[in-house]
Amino acid sequence: MQNYGYEEIRTPIFEHTELFKRGIGEGTDVVDKEMYTFIDKGERSITLRPENTASVVRAYLQNKLYADGGLVKLFYIGSMFRYDRPQAGRLREFHQFGVEALGEKNPAVDAEIILLAWDFLKSLGLEDLKLKINTVGCPKCRPIYRQKLQEYFSEYKDELCGDCQKRIEKNPLRLLDCKVDGEKHFVEDAPKIETCLCDDCREHFNKVQKFLKAAKIDFEINSRLVRGLDYYTKTAFEIQYTPLGSQSAVAGGGRYDGLVEEIGGNPTPGIGFAMGIERILIALEKQNLLQQKKVSPKIFIAAQGESAEIYSFEILTELRRKNIFAETDFAKRSLKAQMKQAAKSGAKFALILGEDEVNSSTVTVKNLETSEQEKISLQDFLTKYL
Repeated sequence: MQNYGYEEIRTPIFEHTELFKRGIGEGTDVVDKEMYTFIDKGERSITLRPENTASVVRAYLQNKLYADGGLVKLFYIGSMFRYDRPQAGRLREFHQFGVEALGEKNPAVDAEIILLAWDFLKSLGLEDLKLKINTVGCPKCRPIYRQKLQEYFSEYKDELCGDCQKRIEKNPLRLLDCKVDGEKHFVEDAPKIETCLCDDCREHFNKVQKFLKAAKIDFEINSRLVRGLDYYTKTAFEIQYTPLGSQSAVAGGGRYDGLVEEIGGNPTPGIGFAMGIERILIALEKQNLLQQKKVSPKIFIAAQGESAEIYSFEILTELRRKNIFAETDFAKRSLKAQMKQAAKSGAKFALILGEDEVNSSTVTVKNLETSEQEKISLQDFLTKYL
């Protein structure tokens, strides 16, 4: 984030329900089916955040982050909540890492956002990633496309699932990525948005592709990629980790040039993405990239007697303040048991402390790899061994 100039923002876990209804859009699955909404003690309707873009935009407006002008770049990490059927890669409380860039309509920003997501995932070592992009038009040309979809799918209404029969009127774009009807032949043959794009949207999408090619990122145009939220305009994209199967999307996002205005601000372009941390962890696990070597302490302190115990705590504190990983035994076990624990911990050195060491301000150092042992002053130990 630092390399790309993004700063962290933290938003509340719950917001006024109206924020999500206005921002995400009524008629979407998220608002209609998946939000955790309740009435608080002040008789206010509150919702656990199902996504974070609307919250970030609310904070952007409320705190006047736009005051200095120019592009505002923000990132977040946190819990989101959606009532859904729990399965691998899809939980009711899940965690997202995401970014939002507010205040610039240049398609180069779209490409930067996509590049940031791509480079981050590649930096984790993930292979088999696929980038899919699309344009979903703007308020000028999308109504034309909506009408075409409504006219087309009306002929197949009886063959659609119950949700899609409602979507024909409310949100026909969502018919294109329905998990139930998506593989039916008539969905594949549905009108493509390219035939309806206005000149501005067409030029914007073409430039996004040019910038991605300049960044040497392979991508595929998927005309059925519409994302699940109403606020998207123009660019939409998804990064998939194909071995995950039906839950292959590990990152997705797009442009939302009308969202700030919808929430109550002045017209302000914006674009962002979110990544599902749980899905990323599953992907890393599939590639055996989560096998982390256990970090062992460098020093283990074994003490016998109350005064030695106080002395050991003094040394332990000093070592840790010098950024040295040190451990000790708090159970007051025998010296033999403590030395077994020291060997088991993987420490390189054991400091053995008793009454003699306390009285002479020394430490007995045992190299646990060679079994060599010597008694020296604490300062000499710090100088010689560290």
